[in-house]
Amino acid sequence: MLEEFKKFALRGNVVDLAVGVIIGAAFSKIVDSMVGDLFMPMIGAVTGGLDFSNYYTPMTSTGQAGLAYVDAKKQGAVLGWGNFITVSINFVIVAFVLFLVIRAMNRLKLHTEKAPETPPDVKILGEIRDILRDGRPVA
Repeated sequence: MLEEFKKFALRGNVVDLAVGVIIGAAFSKIVDSMVGDLFMPMIGAVTGGLDFSNYYTPMTSTGQAGLAYVDAKKQGAVLGWGNFITVSINFVIVAFVLFLVIRAMNRLKLHTEKAPETPPDVKILGEIRDILRDGRPVA
């Protein structure tokens, strides 16, 4: 059983997945910082200084309006729709950045890949096709 697990764990896909998860976690921190430190302040400036993360609706009579979202959650159930908007904007930005990264990588891959060499038998068949199509006599 140990040998079977060793084969599974050292299989290329598992190692690739582990590397992807680690890089994804690091990339997530970069994107979170980009959203929290760059984009959300700009959105707040455009909307007059609004901070979406502190918008909520109290769901119980014990909840007070006007508190910070974290403090309001401690007092009772709240509907944190502002935090949802913030996380949704974060998701859209992350998805767009990933789209741009994958698009750039695909373009790089297209430029670096060479066309596969045509096998000799396919070349000969192509020549025979051309001869038959043109009606040239075979020498």
